Amino acid sequence: MDHDPPDFFTEPFRGSNHAPLDPGSEADIVVIGAGPAGLAVAACLVQRGHSPLVLDRARDIASSWRHHYERLHLHTVKTHSALPGRPFPDDAPRYVPRQGVVDYLVAYARQHGIEPELGQNVTAIEPRQDPGAPWQVVLAGGRQIAANHVVVATGANRQPRAPTLPGEDVFQGRLLHSRSYRNAAPFAGQRVLVVGMGNTGAEIALDLVEHGVRAAISVRSPVNIVRRDVWGRPTQLSSIALAKLPPVLGDALASLLRNLTVGDLRRHGVPSASVSPLRQLREEGKTPMIDIGTVQRIKTGDIQVYPGIQRLTAGGVRFTDGHEHPFDTVLLATGYGAALAELFPYTDLSLDAGGMPPRVSGQGALEGLHFVGFDVRQPGGLLRTIAQQAPRVAERISERQARGGRHA
Repeated sequence: MDHDPPDFFTEPFRGSNHAPLDPGSEADIVVIGAGPAGLAVAACLVQRGHSPLVLDRARDIASSWRHHYERLHLHTVKTHSALPGRPFPDDAPRYVPRQGVVDYLVAYARQHGIEPELGQNVTAIEPRQDPGAPWQVVLAGGRQIAANHVVVATGANRQPRAPTLPGEDVFQGRLLHSRSYRNAAPFAGQRVLVVGMGNTGAEIALDLVEHGVRAAISVRSPVNIVRRDVWGRPTQLSSIALAKLPPVLGDALASLLRNLTVGDLRRHGVPSASVSPLRQLREEGKTPMIDIGTVQRIKTGDIQVYPGIQRLTAGGVRFTDGHEHPFDTVLLATGYGAALAELFPYTDLSLDAGGMPPRVSGQGALEGLHFVGFDVRQPGGLLRTIAQQAPRVAERISERQARGGRHA
């Protein structure tokens, strides 16, 4: 493997924070987002001889990864999580930790000469009526950039979802979204309720109890749970293989594997989903909870499981079964949304029920407009999907330009 010494940079790469773009400027290709999807597309475009303008509202490359909770690791193996043109280092662990991902993305940007314009908050993407470039990117402060091609890579997790809970006005504890969680230290000596048992909620609850914090999980709906590794084989690789089978057979085997390795957790308060993990991912875009130890902590009673929340009280939570328990902090692991509609006030994107754009873009009314990093329905993880999508989008842009699709 080819290493660029050092493989992991210790100094943060902050891209370009100089001279803001002038009002009324133009760009051939604008890539919005300097996370994995934006960097992957930009790199593929650079390899084809293009010079995309990359914008990000944050002040650092890979900002989302920098601010995830500290114990986070990829749940997908490094060999199937790398972006086009650069594998993870040989000495990186199979499941790369959060900081390792940040360092990898910084090195990736350096390798491909990508210098995003950081601190540039895109507020709208609008179709232009004037001759020339078909799209206009509007930034905070009123700056506008006319573009022949716009690649939206702002991510499926752009905006936290934080439902309003009855009784918030009387609750005397802390109410936080999981994006505010870094580690267990601020919660020492507290009773913490984690709301939601997706991957974030399950792992935060595990992190809390491993550091001596009394933690519980509120589970409102049935959950699909799979082990990260089964008999030494990563579940990611198994899901990729099963997805190639006819759906009826693949779904049956996925459910059988789940039942054999996780079992029935109803007596512990966790009902299993009635559909297979593969089918739920394929039809709803919902990733199964990938277990790295939470289930065992639930079985031993270290993590209590409660049903949905009826309301918050002054000192805790009343659940839908009528029982009330004291808590000092309620932490909402209730997910994120892409929040794409607000970026396109004048364009019908035909978003699906989960708020995601079409899988194939850049055509018809959306000609010149592309989306990367939103297809959460594919097996094998989002990074793998990004690595597959980015070259295809770069190729479509190049082909369109070769056909004379670049506007003057």
